Amino acid sequence: MSALSLRLPDSLHNRARVLSKRDRVSINQFIASAVAEKISALETEDYLNERAKRASRKKFEIALSKIPDREPDEYDKY
Repeated sequence: MSALSLRLPDSLHNRARVLSKRDRVSINQFIASAVAEKISALETEDYLNERAKRASRKKFEIALSKIPDREPDEYDKY
């Protein structure tokens, strides 16, 4: 595990402290979790962009043509 010296504005540090207490985790765990969430979001965006590059309108229309043309079941309407 690595150690990191991090400078935060006081307002951000205070909010992180309050929210970590509310979440019943250490501020270290809270910040590590926040970094993990950000990494996950950015990597998901990269993944979706790569998938989008392989997309084609023709494949999309073929997939749509396989869906039956009917009203949704009652429980799916709302």
